[in-house]
Amino acid sequence: MGAGGVFGATPTVGSVGGAPLMSAEALAAARVAADAAARSRPVTDEELDALLPTDGFKVLTPPEGYVPKRRRPVAATPLLTPLMTPVGGGTPVVGGAGSGGPFGATPLYVLPAEGGVTADAVGIPALPPGLDGIEMSAEDYAAFGTILGPDGKKDSKELSPAEQKKRRIMKLLLKVKNGSPVMRKAAFRTLSDKAVEFGAGPLFDALLPLLVSPTLEEQARHLLVKVIDRVLAKLEHRIRPYVHKILVVMQPLLIDEDYHARAEGREIIANLAKSAGLATMLATMRPDIDNPDEYVRNTTARALAVVASALGIPSMLPFLRAVCASRKSWEARHTGAKVVQQLSMLVGCAVLPLLNQLVGAIAAGLTDEQGKVRTITALALAALAESSAPYGIEAFDGVLKPLWKGIRQHRGKTLAAFLKAVGALLPLMDAEYASYYTSEVAGVLKREFRSPDDEMRKIVLAVVSQAVVCDGVTAEYVRDELLADFLADFWVVRTAADRRAARTLADTTVAVAGKVGGALVLDHLAPLLKHASPPLRRLSVDTVARIAGDLGLADVDSRLETLLVDGLIVALQEEHGGPGGGGGDGGMSSYGSGDAAVKAVSTVVAQLGTRAASYLPQLVQLVKWRLNHASAKVRQQAADLVGGLAPVLGDCAMTELLQHVGEVLFEFLGEEFPDALAGILGALSAVLAVLGVEEMRPGVGELLPRLTPVLKNRHERVQENAIILVGRIARGGSERVSPKEWMRVCFELLELLKAPRKSVRRAAVATFGNIAAAIGADDVLTTLLNNLKVQERQQRVCTTVAIAAVAGACGPYTVVPGLLHEYRTPALNVQNGVLKSIAFLFESIGSEGRDYVYAVTGLLEDALSDRDLVHRQTACSAVAHIALGVAGYGYEDALVHLLNYVMPNVFETSPHVLNAVLFAIEGCTVALGPAVIFAYLLQGLFHPAAKVRAIYWRIYNTLYVYGQEALIPAWPRLDGLGAVHADGIAAAGVEGAAATAAASARNRVAAVGDGDPGAMAHVPGEWPDNRYARPELDFVL
Repeated sequence: MGAGGVFGATPTVGSVGGAPLMSAEALAAARVAADAAARSRPVTDEELDALLPTDGFKVLTPPEGYVPKRRRPVAATPLLTPLMTPVGGGTPVVGGAGSGGPFGATPLYVLPAEGGVTADAVGIPALPPGLDGIEMSAEDYAAFGTILGPDGKKDSKELSPAEQKKRRIMKLLLKVKNGSPVMRKAAFRTLSDKAVEFGAGPLFDALLPLLVSPTLEEQARHLLVKVIDRVLAKLEHRIRPYVHKILVVMQPLLIDEDYHARAEGREIIANLAKSAGLATMLATMRPDIDNPDEYVRNTTARALAVVASALGIPSMLPFLRAVCASRKSWEARHTGAKVVQQLSMLVGCAVLPLLNQLVGAIAAGLTDEQGKVRTITALALAALAESSAPYGIEAFDGVLKPLWKGIRQHRGKTLAAFLKAVGALLPLMDAEYASYYTSEVAGVLKREFRSPDDEMRKIVLAVVSQAVVCDGVTAEYVRDELLADFLADFWVVRTAADRRAARTLADTTVAVAGKVGGALVLDHLAPLLKHASPPLRRLSVDTVARIAGDLGLADVDSRLETLLVDGLIVALQEEHGGPGGGGGDGGMSSYGSGDAAVKAVSTVVAQLGTRAASYLPQLVQLVKWRLNHASAKVRQQAADLVGGLAPVLGDCAMTELLQHVGEVLFEFLGEEFPDALAGILGALSAVLAVLGVEEMRPGVGELLPRLTPVLKNRHERVQENAIILVGRIARGGSERVSPKEWMRVCFELLELLKAPRKSVRRAAVATFGNIAAAIGADDVLTTLLNNLKVQERQQRVCTTVAIAAVAGACGPYTVVPGLLHEYRTPALNVQNGVLKSIAFLFESIGSEGRDYVYAVTGLLEDALSDRDLVHRQTACSAVAHIALGVAGYGYEDALVHLLNYVMPNVFETSPHVLNAVLFAIEGCTVALGPAVIFAYLLQGLFHPAAKVRAIYWRIYNTLYVYGQEALIPAWPRLDGLGAVHADGIAAAGVEGAAATAAASARNRVAAVGDGDPGAMAHVPGEWPDNRYARPELDFVL
């Protein structure tokens, strides 16, 4: 940058050490300003001479004393903004250097280049070679200044080796952060493979500043964290000097709001601990244990819990004991208890073997002089009890007395923590002790029912739910001592307005109802179904539905059932549908909505059964009225309600009313909104399931033509429900519909085979089988076989599955001849589709395929010897399914023949093909036995080439796990060949080495068969000193 003129020192955008970075909006504004200035500058005399002829024209001189009425004199160059300086006296550009000349010095006007001002014009550095097409933000120019600033333009020969390495790392990180998927994958691989070559220092010096950037997006952070995860595994102990820096970046992820970010943080810290070791991790985090900042102590405790779970709790116990017994600072004791709490939450029931030691380490904290230590200790004990439930009460014997005293002495948050600990211990106790402690703590609980502290109320609710499920707590005690106060104090608007408290209240109420009976609780909740407060009303609806579904309504009398149905109808009418399914009173909460009200009505009516007969006409009228509602959400809820009422209408023998409902729903098949249409289709399917095709009104012959256009709807729920309805018609009333109409349906279903939703594809495949069984397999199979010729892979795969479904519905004999004939088509897609169909067919029909093994053997023989990898891969899958299906039916000759074509493919490098080959060999192992497969492996186990031996030993290890006892008689007898010492293996030749290895291996396997657990251990001196030269001989399974 030059410094000419007033603005000559303005740096370029993104230059290191220059002016602050511009935002995207400021950068766009600068481009517009520069473009406008370049277009609207005054025209000079030279430009006029070039545009107009000089002959016949004269430049007029202004009269003397003439002063133009302008606020400022005309200049050849407009006033420059701080980002615009003319270069060389020419056309203004952004980011240039120098100053403009006097009037008339501007050269001939040149039209701007197409697209406006370029990146170079606004001072954006050009991307280095190899980074073309990467999107950059303003922050990236500062973060990657090493490769984008002035240093990035230097030739690599001018840089030192360290600078070259840094530039290469930054390029790879930029590709990971902003590159295309292909570019990102290659960069990941390079960083992982060359991590040791780059070194821990340069890698983390480049990575960590990017991760602490305040403007880093979630996706970019995820990618950079993945880089750290990959390089940690490669660097191993080399990362020890950088443990603290990595922890500073990773520990905040442990308290992130996003679950996936927390999981990533735990994974990185666990891998870091495995690479650096426990001593390094503890030495690094030791200063933060008694840090005055609670945020630092919190993240440190969580990190230590992750380290303990990764390296083993026993190795961490001495450190935890020392920290919890610290007399120097209460912060250290607080952190130690926090570590135990987080550890128990992290590992769950894995704390059981060390429960005594963990409880003993923190037990003294219950009587600590600091209130915060007492609180976190009680919470840690609660977490340990919840993780070990229902076992381990013996480990808590020493803390019961301090907890009991604390409940009577403390108040506020400390009391809440102690109550939570006692509540967590109740499910661990015997029935007698649980009854005693519950009765003793009930007084404190009832006092805190009316506590103004929301957190205290939530903990009290949790304790009540834990107490009522204990065996020793009787229903009479709960009914007489707790029920009335519990319902009166908690079932109020205040509790329902808090989402977390509402969820806990619902769970606790269901638990109480399970102990004392549903009728007592429902009697209190029935009036609340009509409450004016939407949150309380919705919470009541949800809880009534859960109690009715879990406990039934057998103990509900006629008065209460009338109150329940009446209240649920009112609650349903109060929910007015909105754009997002919300009501007119501000949308649905997590506890209740129009959908929850529909579910509650359906559940209660289903539980009432025939007792609901008197309410059904009223409910049907309500459905008919809501089907004509202006809100699409209300119409959807009405249709969903029909699905719940239809079975009960059938049980009550209200056939005419159900037929009338079907006719009403048929009239609404022209519904515009997809969610409402999906509900109507589901309701029609429910009505058809109850009535059957004979009594359905309108008839299925009239219904199916109306459904064919609906199959073209792109909405996933509409597609799924329409396909299910079509399949139901095909199963029960196929003869009532013409074959032409069924073929129309088949062509529509072909398009649905490539639907993005898996459930839609599965429904379409199953419906193909139903239609084929209804009208015959020939026409349907012709349509499906033609569909194998399309280019889209997903559609071909779904077509092959549909062919298998047709075979299952109509019998394999209707499909196999067509597949054999279609395989003769000289098209890869068709042949691959046929092979996949055969694989799916034999997988679905199982042992029924034994009659068709010889028919497809020739086809599979051709496919297994084809040059195309996909042919062989699919054929191997088919061989595996055939072998698993016909095992034990006497088709070993065909399987051995096919195995001869499978075995040469074990040397394929493609992982997909290799997995299919191994699957085929495993299937043949089941059908032929391990001894036959072992005969194919024996020579390859001791081949002189390591890569050849590797695959054979991989197969042998699988074979050994499957049937090791069957391999003992399969080893050949090698007696009389002589013992060859390990040092003479190379001189003895391949045969001698193989013989010696086989003999020793046979002896080891025999020893294992005789029950010798140490027989598989490596014998010093029997094999060469370099045990990694032939790792397969160590029998690592």
